[in-house]
Amino acid sequence: MLNDPRSHGLWEKTAPQPPVTGPLETDASADVVVVGGGFTGISAALHLAEAGRRVILLEGAEIGFGGAGRNVGLINAGMWVMPDDLPGELGEVHGERLLDLLGNGPRVVMDLIDQHAIACELERNGTLHCAVGENGLMEIENRAAQWQKRGAPVELLSAAQTAARIGTTAYAGALLDKRAGTLQPLAYVRGLAHAAQRAGVTLHTSSRVVSTERVGSRWKVATDKASVTADWIIVATDAYSTGPWERVRTEQVYLPYFNLATRPLAPDLLATILPNREGVWDTKEILSSFRMDKAGRLVFGSVGALRNGGAAVHKAWARRSLARLFPQLGKVDFECEWYGQIGMTTNALPRFHRFAPNVVGFSGYNGRGIAPGTVFGRVLARHILGEIGEAELPLPLSDPSDPPMRRLKEAYYEAGAQVAHFVGERF
Repeated sequence: MLNDPRSHGLWEKTAPQPPVTGPLETDASADVVVVGGGFTGISAALHLAEAGRRVILLEGAEIGFGGAGRNVGLINAGMWVMPDDLPGELGEVHGERLLDLLGNGPRVVMDLIDQHAIACELERNGTLHCAVGENGLMEIENRAAQWQKRGAPVELLSAAQTAARIGTTAYAGALLDKRAGTLQPLAYVRGLAHAAQRAGVTLHTSSRVVSTERVGSRWKVATDKASVTADWIIVATDAYSTGPWERVRTEQVYLPYFNLATRPLAPDLLATILPNREGVWDTKEILSSFRMDKAGRLVFGSVGALRNGGAAVHKAWARRSLARLFPQLGKVDFECEWYGQIGMTTNALPRFHRFAPNVVGFSGYNGRGIAPGTVFGRVLARHILGEIGEAELPLPLSDPSDPPMRRLKEAYYEAGAQVAHFVGERF
């Protein structure tokens, strides 16, 4: 996107075309103006329009430009935080409410895909959280027990069962989450945008918001060319926020993440490496993830940015890692490479903010954007429609607050990943 092949890589190469859009050039009026064209914003706009509301969506760049179009494509349930820890972080009511909402999040995503016939390479065979060593095994055993007592369809796999599903003996076991799956993320968000447009949402791209102003009981949201007047504003810009809601970005610490895609694998390799097309990630502190796309490309990723020398270091490390995991691959060539930024909050949980009267938003997905973004968008729509009061939301109200030493942490994560990958997998 925007003439940068490292922004969206394989996903831009293989996604269907987005809906036809253009910048906001004349003043307009709506019931709700949504700022941000990712999972949250488009989901909210779609559900509001289906309820009969007039909605205008403003996206500063292109549909799916931020995390929505760059991520791995795992439709995960829950967050990084252990299920039993959520009530301690959020309180009993909000903790269990959030667990229920996000535990069912993948089903909401898959139902929307079915309802709107979105072509996004959906795979429904679950995800595998793979244990590295004894500590990793203890982690997934605890996570499995905590989800199972809540009735979630998760299953612990032995090392042998894991090897049979993945095609490598590198892991001590895995947690199979049958609720989850994979998709092509840019194709999904573009498909949601098509559905929203058909429902009556007016979509404007290249329309970065520069200011807002209260005019009587309504809001005037201005770009550099025109403005929208509306009763409500939904802020759905998350970690890529700029302008009036830059604080949403600055309350998160950037963690860079890259993906590399091989050329399509031969049929004999596809029969042994992820034959069921699960999405995979491991328990390492600097984690790795991998999955297949529809054409049989192996998409392999980890923490790091493909800039400032990082591209060469991370690609060399990825080749070494794949040689250890899947020696049957032989020499690996990468067809596409791309990276983006994960926004990490101080407690690894999302936030609900009311920035002003009738100005609301969820943010801080910590690398779990697909299902949470989709369901939080629906929650925002229901809140504006009067179906859910503020006290009934899945997160308590909070004010944006900057984490300590944010810039130093961001530099450390990018440089640290580069150093770790420079020395990693050499012995």
